[in-house]
Amino acid sequence: MQEFEKTISFGGRDIHLRGGLLAPQAGGAVLVQSGETAVLVTATRSAGRQGIDFLPLLVDYEERLYAAGRIPGGFLRREGRPPERATLISRLIDRPMRPLFPQWLRDDIQIVATTLAMDEQVPPDVLAATGASIAVLLAKIPFYGPMAAVRVGLVGDDFVINPTYREVETGDLDLVVAGSPDGVIMVEAGANQLPEADVIEAIDFGYEVVQDLIKAQLELIKDLGIEIVTEQEPETDPTLSTFIEEKTAAAIKEVLKQFSLTKPERDEKLDAIKEELAAAIEALEDDNPVKVAVAENGKALSNTYKSVTKKLMRQQILDEKVRVDGRQLDEVRPISCQVGLLPKRVHGTGLFRRGLTQVMSVTTLGTPGDAQMMDDLHPDEEKRYLHHYNFPPYSVGETRPMRSPGRREIGHGALAERALVPVLPPQEEFPYVIRVVSEVLSSNGSTSMGSVCGSTLSLMDAGVPITKPVSGAAMGLIKEGDEVRILTDIQGIEDFLGDMDFKVAGTDSGITALQMDMKITGLPLKVIGDAINQAKPARLHILEKMLATIDTPRSELSPYAPRLISFKIDPEMIGMVIGPGGKKIKGITEQTGAKVDINDDGTVTVSSIEGEKALQAKALIEAIVFKPAAGDVFVGQVTRVIPIGAFVEFMPGQEGMIHISQLADYRVAKVEDEVNVGDEVIVKVREIDGRGRINLTRLNIHPDEAAAAREAAALR
Repeated sequence: MQEFEKTISFGGRDIHLRGGLLAPQAGGAVLVQSGETAVLVTATRSAGRQGIDFLPLLVDYEERLYAAGRIPGGFLRREGRPPERATLISRLIDRPMRPLFPQWLRDDIQIVATTLAMDEQVPPDVLAATGASIAVLLAKIPFYGPMAAVRVGLVGDDFVINPTYREVETGDLDLVVAGSPDGVIMVEAGANQLPEADVIEAIDFGYEVVQDLIKAQLELIKDLGIEIVTEQEPETDPTLSTFIEEKTAAAIKEVLKQFSLTKPERDEKLDAIKEELAAAIEALEDDNPVKVAVAENGKALSNTYKSVTKKLMRQQILDEKVRVDGRQLDEVRPISCQVGLLPKRVHGTGLFRRGLTQVMSVTTLGTPGDAQMMDDLHPDEEKRYLHHYNFPPYSVGETRPMRSPGRREIGHGALAERALVPVLPPQEEFPYVIRVVSEVLSSNGSTSMGSVCGSTLSLMDAGVPITKPVSGAAMGLIKEGDEVRILTDIQGIEDFLGDMDFKVAGTDSGITALQMDMKITGLPLKVIGDAINQAKPARLHILEKMLATIDTPRSELSPYAPRLISFKIDPEMIGMVIGPGGKKIKGITEQTGAKVDINDDGTVTVSSIEGEKALQAKALIEAIVFKPAAGDVFVGQVTRVIPIGAFVEFMPGQEGMIHISQLADYRVAKVEDEVNVGDEVIVKVREIDGRGRINLTRLNIHPDEAAAAREAAALR
């Protein structure tokens, strides 16, 4: 491919594109650069495999730590399994790209985005997403694009396109908008309880820039003499589809109108109709076109029956505005909530059920040392709130091997995490590291939003002082031509057979997280705005049910949760607390049984299941860093005796000397006549000389001062 360079300017930012130089054997490759962040994106197509009946698209985002001038940690000193953020960026690219490929395409397609250089100003994810569209166009793969993505931040009262990491961190919005010529195709956002109107305005603001990026891509491929490939869908014989619809339509419609059926009962009846259909086809003559079509393609019967079911369900919603479970379009399924389900050994539990979807979230409180260290390109080095999501096979009545978390589990956990972070207490007020695990016990749609609701209950049950409770609902869409139906609280079949999965989470004050995925090539902003607004009463209804179970965080933590005491010391004194080879801090831990974490800024966090042990460790540390002043009185112990005086440890790790002349109010001939090693003595700081040496005395100590010193020593 010929070399090219192009710069796109928008919203005060520049994106520089360069192609034809790198990765010449890839189908299409482009280097996308903004600031000092550069991402190489490639797209490659290979021949399809036998028996594939889906679009085999694979999207990988790769990080190289050399991009930030760093060497990986660990024994091997090389990049290993992709970190979670890399998986999330892979999903961010995949979700807007997938609907734009012809769904009949069966060739293997792989998009690989590799961050080659990165500064702390420009996040690489939206560059990679836009680069994926360009690479596919250059590779001449059938595509209903172009597609582009931008990030929208809110700094003060102004929206900012592609904000820096710092602007995202300090702002109230982190929103990614991806779009095609047909409209918005993907939205993902975290927000600080923003009103619906502000979020809709931000999406509109972002899509205007997306259109500029789409226009620039069209100009680029025109200049390169490349046309967008739009291969025709292979013709299929309508005989099988017509036969199946004629044989099953009436029976399927009858099942779809039996609103009292549970999901398993409905599935059982639909499977029975399919079995009768298979028997009818088997009874046909061997040369019948329908039987021949099924014989030639083992999945033809199942796929066509699924298509007919999808068509009839969508027709019912469009024509009669009634869903398969009898609900109105904006109606939420029955809800039940419970807290404290597990013993208090578990710090907090929330069980949330909506229809047949059931999620149990469990909260664990840990110490600052439990924070997750991040070994990726993101500037943040650690996480103090961890949200993990598990989706076992029994939750949908299936069996399969249980492996490590997949992209779905990582993505759903990250969405719930994003929804809850805005309401967590500041670290200064609540220094715990918090881990919430959402176990999906039963799934029939919207488990990620069930995780948000269950986790809110769990956090309050654990006594985490969240600022406001968060609830969430998943919105769906059925669109045929100009006919549009927005569905509230979609269940599994509506997600599977519908056109949109739009998750909205927030408090009664506003939105905290959004995630919209499409199965069509784009939506106008009005429909998106209608979906966001329709989600609000659903969220508030769900929130009301949750608050009826627990309306405020518990005032006390589980007796098994660690007790934390956080305080500050002079950063220059950290070395004294740690001691040579960690000797002092290890001694404190052994003596008290408490765990001690010290940050570089001098923040010390002491933790112990028993609060008294934590207080004891705090006292020991404060004693080490204590700076005495002239006149202070202490109870100390003689540690050494020399001819001219005695050394006394009056605070852990701190010594002063009593000169022989200060041992008594009369002349002392020999130090040992007054004190010996191991003796307990009451001393006063007489002076601290210019070299920092502490001189002590036993003279002029008032009885009240001595009594106060003994009380203080007893506390230590």
